[in-house]
Amino acid sequence: MTTHVKELEHFMEGLKKRNPHEDEFHQAVEEVATSVMPWYLQHEPYQKAQILERMTEPDRIVIFRVSWETDDGDVRANRAWRVQFNHSLGPYKGGLRFDPSVTQSVLKFLGFEQIFKNSLTGLPMGGAKGGSNFNPKGKSDREVMRFCQSMMTELHRHIGEDVDVPAGDIGVGSREISFLFGQYMRLENRWSGVLTGKGCSFGGSAVRTEATGYGCVYFCEHVLNEHGEGLKGKAIAISGSGNVALYAAEKAMLKDAKVVTMSDSGGFIHVPEGLTEPQWEFLKDLKENRRGRISELADQFDGIQFHTDARPWGVDCDVAMPCATQNELDGDDAQTLINNGVLAVCEGANMPTTPDAAARFRNHDILHAPGKASNAGGVAVSGLEQSQNAMRISWSHEEVDERLKKIISEIHDRCVQHGKRNGRVNYIDGANIAGFQKVAEAMLAYGVV
Repeated sequence: MTTHVKELEHFMEGLKKRNPHEDEFHQAVEEVATSVMPWYLQHEPYQKAQILERMTEPDRIVIFRVSWETDDGDVRANRAWRVQFNHSLGPYKGGLRFDPSVTQSVLKFLGFEQIFKNSLTGLPMGGAKGGSNFNPKGKSDREVMRFCQSMMTELHRHIGEDVDVPAGDIGVGSREISFLFGQYMRLENRWSGVLTGKGCSFGGSAVRTEATGYGCVYFCEHVLNEHGEGLKGKAIAISGSGNVALYAAEKAMLKDAKVVTMSDSGGFIHVPEGLTEPQWEFLKDLKENRRGRISELADQFDGIQFHTDARPWGVDCDVAMPCATQNELDGDDAQTLINNGVLAVCEGANMPTTPDAAARFRNHDILHAPGKASNAGGVAVSGLEQSQNAMRISWSHEEVDERLKKIISEIHDRCVQHGKRNGRVNYIDGANIAGFQKVAEAMLAYGVV
């Protein structure tokens, strides 16, 4: 057993002891630690300063109750969190998630991932995440408003444009951000860029809705080009049908790729000839306005097959883009993709592949871009929204998109710099080492704080 493997096992044993029953957090930390441990052991000042141990301990976690009333006058209480993980590079930055699956472990994993994702963008942002086990599905607009106002009544004490700048995530779209921001202004009696993902009429940025999906496709194109392939004509299997999946599909179609699948919690659609623009427009309206089920697309158009309670990874494809949620693609799914000749996996969601799946991709030399690199487009444009708010200006759609392309290109370059071996890039190692080094240097410079 090599020294770095022994040190990794010892480190993970301690982390699990300090953070029991937090499987998602353990998984996220182990992925990063596995990549950086050989580098870390070669740099004694970082070991002496316990940088790895300190980086895996959040600066603070705020936990609070959110009480609200239903339209029928019944009282409900939910739990909410804000995990402020590390602000060595700038104010805390990371989304808010509203979903029954939200736990402290999930938010710690997301906040930890956010540290390195934000580092890779090159923008001055630290890592954080927050949310609640509140489920907005099936709630009226007024119920969601009352919940958001109650949540912000406590959250506003812990955030600020130079302290912590939340954004949206699963279950938190423009409606929720607007309600949260309105309550923040009422409580603070001032307008500030304290939330990103706002409407363009009140300080939001162009391209923010599309940014994560667009960025994933831009990154995928760099990955394929780096290895002598191209995106044009490639069959892409996408999971999910939220913002990330929708706009990844749109951008892939604009680049003449063929989107063959999309999904929701009820199953997936298979479009053998590739999604068309009218079909995409119908799906966008279905999901953004009518909050319908993806099966309706198969009912509306010929040539689309709907598979109930199934995931899309059995469909032949050149590129897989998991864009739904964490750990949605397991080892068996990975093996099926490998057997079907997949070239690349580009993550649109945060940690959507299980450790078994990631290991199989690595062992079969599949190009695998981790979410901290390939889905960084969303937080990149959030950072650009912060800049626009600070300067009291608004950039055009074209200007923001060009800036996004440049940031994604630079993230890819950093992954190549730190992950290229024998003409092939290990994007997981490259992203983890590049993101870690920058944060570690800042932490070391600050002393013991």
